[in-house]
Amino acid sequence: MNRLAGKRVLVTGASGTFGRHLSATLTAAGASVVGLDRHPTPDAGVPVLPCDLTDPDAVPAAVRAAVERLGGLDLLVNNAGVGGPAPAELPPDDVVRHQLEVNLLASWRTTAAALPDLITARGRVIFVASRMALLPLPLAAAYGVSKRALVAYADALRHEVGTHVGVSVVYPSMVSSPIHDSTVEAGLSLQGVSRPEPVQGVVRAIQRAAAARRAPRDVPTTTRGRLELALARHAPGLADRLVRRTVAGRIAAGDLDAAPLAAGMVRRARDRAR
Repeated sequence: MNRLAGKRVLVTGASGTFGRHLSATLTAAGASVVGLDRHPTPDAGVPVLPCDLTDPDAVPAAVRAAVERLGGLDLLVNNAGVGGPAPAELPPDDVVRHQLEVNLLASWRTTAAALPDLITARGRVIFVASRMALLPLPLAAAYGVSKRALVAYADALRHEVGTHVGVSVVYPSMVSSPIHDSTVEAGLSLQGVSRPEPVQGVVRAIQRAAAARRAPRDVPTTTRGRLELALARHAPGLADRLVRRTVAGRIAAGDLDAAPLAAGMVRRARDRAR
């Protein structure tokens, strides 16, 4: 990890769950960190500049201010993200648009603004995606779509700038954080569908990717995550069957009966069982 000493790092979503822990860990490893966040908080532990990452006009200026404060840029961690329920059978609404804006387009515009400095420094960019980018779950279509699109963007970026900038994608599973609050309020908790993992495991995975001699392409955060990603890539039909079986078990147990957004799935499952 001593390869991080002296590195100049920009972290988006620095006031969030991952952002605070990541900033503290990178700082402890000797890096200089500046964050961007729509709502900076005093407990971030590093300087956090206010920036609405969904505002195309605000991002370049905020990135420039952060880079000037750091004196250059060696690493960008696109960590900002939002979640929320969004069934694929319903038309896209503001929740869907917001997730696409934050999870995909905000990372895209932040990366574009930072690239000249990253290219000069032969630096790296890390995208915090989700296991749902490859192993999607029902009733969370916007999240899965936005994270899968983020991975596609990372792949395209790697082809374009990979000779000068390392590009890595980290795939966390479910971590207890406010990002799940709206899903839980809608009666669609991921408990029993996705196994929780500690935030420090995700932070360590990001740290390993940042400190590796060569930027790794895909970075799972746990051994189980590595197996799930391999299953999703190499046996997608089997992965689909496992997800359907798990969700069917939740429906049969009545776990989704009080969730209006799941009403269509519940009705079709019971029609099929008759």
